[in-house]
Amino acid sequence: MIKCITIDDEPLALAQLTVYISRVPFLQHIKACQDAFEALQLLSEEEVDLIFVDINMPDLNGMDFVRSLVMRPLIIFTTAYSEYAVEGFKVDAVDYLLKPFSFQDFLKAADKARKQLEYRSTWSGENEANIVNDGSLFVKSDYKVVRININEIKYVECMSEYVRIFTEGEEKPIMTLLSMRKLEERLPTNQFMRVHRSYIVNLQKIVEISRLRIIFDGNTYIPIGENYKEKFTEYINKMCLGK
Repeated sequence: MIKCITIDDEPLALAQLTVYISRVPFLQHIKACQDAFEALQLLSEEEVDLIFVDINMPDLNGMDFVRSLVMRPLIIFTTAYSEYAVEGFKVDAVDYLLKPFSFQDFLKAADKARKQLEYRSTWSGENEANIVNDGSLFVKSDYKVVRININEIKYVECMSEYVRIFTEGEEKPIMTLLSMRKLEERLPTNQFMRVHRSYIVNLQKIVEISRLRIIFDGNTYIPIGENYKEKFTEYINKMCLGK
C-alpha cells in the first residue's frame, strides 16, 4: 500500500481527493490537511510515500512547502493554475493535475507514483545491508562496498530514499541507497532503536537526554518523535538509577 496525504485549503477539493483515493486499491489515505503547516507536523511523525498538494494556498504555498522538505516523498501537484507546471517539474514532481481533473487523470498520476516506488524498491532491495557474524555491516556506497563496524555506528539518518550512517571517528557519514525500514530490520534490536521517523540511534552511544532530544556530543541533537517517545522513555526508565 502507498501511504499518502492530501493538502488543500479548499474543503471540496479535499473531499474529492478523498473519494478518488478510496477508489484506488493501492492507495492508503493517512490524512487530509487544510494547510501546509498541518502537513509538516504530520510528516515529522508519520512516514508518507506520496503527497497530493495544491499550490495556491495561503501563508505557505504548495511549491514552497515541497522545497522545504528535507525528506521528500513523491509529489503530485493539484492546482487550477497551469502556469505552475514548469516549476512543479523542477522539484521532480511525479505529475501535475490541473483542476478540475477526472478520476481517470487522477488514476494515471497515482499509477505513475506506484511505478516510481516499485522502481525504487527494486534498487533498494538489491542494495540491502548485510550483517556478518563478526558484527560488521556491508553496504554499497559510491560504487563500492563499505564495511562498517556496527558498534561504531552512532546514529542513522534518513534522507528520502537514502540513509546516512554516522560512525565514530569519521566526520562524513556513509550514504547508501537503502530504506530506513530495511536497515532497522537488520540492526540488533537490543542495541539500536528508532526514535524518530528520520533517526535510528545506537543506545550505547547516548551521552545525554534533554527536552526530548538525544545528545551524542556538543553539536549533535537527535529529536525524539511523538510516535516513538513511549518506547524510548520506557527503555530509559529501565536503565536509569534513582528517581
